[in-house]
Amino acid sequence: MVLGCFPSCSRTGYQQIGNTGPRFGVRHLQCILVFFGLAVAYSLRVNLSVAIVAMTDRNASNPDFPEFEWNESVKSYLLSSFFWGYVVTQVPGGYLSAIYGAKYMLFFGVLICSCLALLTPFCAITGGWKTVVVLRAVQGLCQGVIFPSTHTFLSKWAPTEERGRLVGYSYSGSQFGTVVMLSVSGYIASSSLGWPSTFYVPGCAGILWSFVWYFYCSSTPAEHPTITPAERRYIESSGQARRASDVWREVEPRPRTPWLRILTSGPFLVLVLAHCANNWGFWTLLTEIPTFMKSVLGMDIKSNGPLSALPYFAMILLTCVFIWLSDAMKQRGTILPLGFSRKFFNTLGMWLPMLALIGLGYITEGEANVRLAIALLTLAVATNSATYLGFHVNHIDLAPNYAGTLMGITNCAANFMSILAPLIVGLIVWDERNPAQWRIVFFCTAFVYFMGNLLFMLLGRTSVQDWNTPTRTPTATSAAEEREDVAGDRSPLIEA
Repeated sequence: MVLGCFPSCSRTGYQQIGNTGPRFGVRHLQCILVFFGLAVAYSLRVNLSVAIVAMTDRNASNPDFPEFEWNESVKSYLLSSFFWGYVVTQVPGGYLSAIYGAKYMLFFGVLICSCLALLTPFCAITGGWKTVVVLRAVQGLCQGVIFPSTHTFLSKWAPTEERGRLVGYSYSGSQFGTVVMLSVSGYIASSSLGWPSTFYVPGCAGILWSFVWYFYCSSTPAEHPTITPAERRYIESSGQARRASDVWREVEPRPRTPWLRILTSGPFLVLVLAHCANNWGFWTLLTEIPTFMKSVLGMDIKSNGPLSALPYFAMILLTCVFIWLSDAMKQRGTILPLGFSRKFFNTLGMWLPMLALIGLGYITEGEANVRLAIALLTLAVATNSATYLGFHVNHIDLAPNYAGTLMGITNCAANFMSILAPLIVGLIVWDERNPAQWRIVFFCTAFVYFMGNLLFMLLGRTSVQDWNTPTRTPTATSAAEEREDVAGDRSPLIEA
């Protein structure tokens, strides 16, 4: 296959040490906590988009609670205000998580967001929509640190051999939180608790998670009080260019971030483009397809909570399928190059949605076509989960020491695409009932998917970049230590 011809991870011929770890250990518990943390974070992120229906239509929920006369312009401000703050803290979030520890950045990020969610109903009733806009923007600021901090955290806890699996399972928590919120929000809003409960429930869950996280999580394996020496050795020696005897040595102070070398790195710039292309396509699917289905096919998918949650639920299931496939490919008895694995799954995650978009471009009105459109939408969103084993992990591949910073930069740029894509759609589609105009949107988005993955296949890399580890000037002390290591510890160097 053509993917096999592209450069993959470097192979020095050195043998890895500690290549086995406990089948279920502390690292798995940490990732379970990350899963539920992202679930809570995304439920806090989408709760307004589902609550706003009940807040503006008393007949859609418990009529005993206040109703707001917000027009479409006000709704747009309310729903977009989250991203105003979200984009701003992406890069600082990754940078600060590397300095102060991902544990604390995630703790404060989720805790503050949860407290603000509890305040939202009160602010809406007493302060009006402008107060809610400010509140949501502040929530976005806090949530902006969560994604890059999660990447920093996983770069410390996920061994190279399990990186794709643990990252995939952890990030599927975002879809889980979205599914739960979309599925139950209608029932909660119609209960005796009314629409305010759509803010109270995830807010309380977030506060509970924050304290569980604080007491049972550590930023690195070295800081965790109950991890076994064997598991710590397995995690810390995995994929690192050092000897077995170096695992227990005191960690040196973190060097300054090489901003210039990062921003001029070819593999990293390709990663930025892949992330931007993915977000362009993904958010076009999620924000514009419901409008297409309502205007052209005559079906309002937004009014059906479980149907709205279907693509996300399918995404969770396919994440597990892709992780199983990745493990199965590794167990065939042949060494699977890391570069091939990343590019193979990235191709599934971007080119299968591309094909689904092309298919959507030819769908016209009709009951059978509605079912086909729902199937294609579900397929497009669900198969995108393969990118969790593709470019999403590539930040850690390129620079484990700066994974959070890299994620902050790429996610910041990609979220601008999330804002820009719907605006471009608005310029193309001036008649929402015209299938020909929607076809142009789908074909353009498919082209973005195609080019983003093509560049990643041709120019993407998985080897650790030289700027990940600063060069050190040898000293007499370090030379003596090296000679002592050679004499006393003959363990081979680990592959970089």
